[in-house]
Amino acid sequence: MTHDLLLALRPLLTAEASAEAHASGTEPADLEQAVWLRLLELLDVQGPPVDPERWLRSAVRSEARRSRRTTRLERPYAVEPADEAGPGPEGLALRAARHHALRAAVRRLPGRCPRLVEALLSPRDLTYREIAGELGISQGSLGPERSRCLGCLRRLLAPEVAAHGARG
Repeated sequence: MTHDLLLALRPLLTAEASAEAHASGTEPADLEQAVWLRLLELLDVQGPPVDPERWLRSAVRSEARRSRRTTRLERPYAVEPADEAGPGPEGLALRAARHHALRAAVRRLPGRCPRLVEALLSPRDLTYREIAGELGISQGSLGPERSRCLGCLRRLLAPEVAAHGARG
């Protein structure tokens, strides 16, 4: 009975929702969805209405009134409250995980590389002269040492990076 009732009411609901939607400031599909939901709730609680067509017309008008009231009461924000420029919670979690993976890989580097890469990643934004002084090496050997350490880091991170994204 329920399936047949829904099929029989569909054209009427589409017509009624299209007629009422413009005046209520909503989309016809939104009105239809709200009425279908009300009908399914009604069927679950007390069964089909005695006069389904009359009930449907009344439900569409009621939903249209509710939509008009909601539209009248709601006011848009002057500015967007959510700052979409910054990363969301997922982005922050992913960034923290990448940061953790990078720092763990840096600690696994051989020789002087962990200290060198940590100095390069330092938030103090050290110059080559400062890094060379801190590590006790000549400024001229810092570039080749840096290249060697970054190559090692690349090899350490390659399996982790390849595992995260599909390639091909």
